[in-house]
Amino acid sequence: MGRRPVHDDLVRRDFSATAPNLLWLADITEHRTAEGKLYLCVVKEVYSDRIVGYSIDFRMKSRLAVTALNNAVARRSDVAGRVLHTDRGSQFRSRKFVRALARHGLAGSMGRVGAAGDNAAMESFFALLQNNVLNRRTWPTRDELRTAIVTWIERTYHRRRRQAALGRSTPIEYEAIMTTPASQAA
Repeated sequence: MGRRPVHDDLVRRDFSATAPNLLWLADITEHRTAEGKLYLCVVKEVYSDRIVGYSIDFRMKSRLAVTALNNAVARRSDVAGRVLHTDRGSQFRSRKFVRALARHGLAGSMGRVGAAGDNAAMESFFALLQNNVLNRRTWPTRDELRTAIVTWIERTYHRRRRQAALGRSTPIEYEAIMTTPASQAA
């Protein structure tokens, strides 16, 4: 399949959204344990910086990306027509992933080859994960690291980590504050 893009770059480094679920980003990172590598695929909602889907596995196959996408769709409703931006990794160019995007009605978007800035918002999340979890100690088992990652995302990143870009709110607080007036007006 080579390195050809499956999707055009619909984002062009504009990592902003005026409402929830307009733009999602996805990427994969890896970390070593004494048992071998562990891979994490994350789907991030740009509006609130919330991690809406993720998948963790010891293999970096297309299933990793498809599972993260399916988890994000299951957590959110009405995603048809929304954009999911990724790099050009083989998992995101796979037939299985492209079919999953189509099945959910999502528009795919891909950055340029070797242009880290084309997915900078995901890289900043992974840098936080690296500093707060991955590099804190050595990880004897994949299960220990998996538990630490899930705990940090669900407990710390979503519920405790205040972000300047969100008016010093956490992702969960920000979504609650910003979506309540709209639902009350409906």
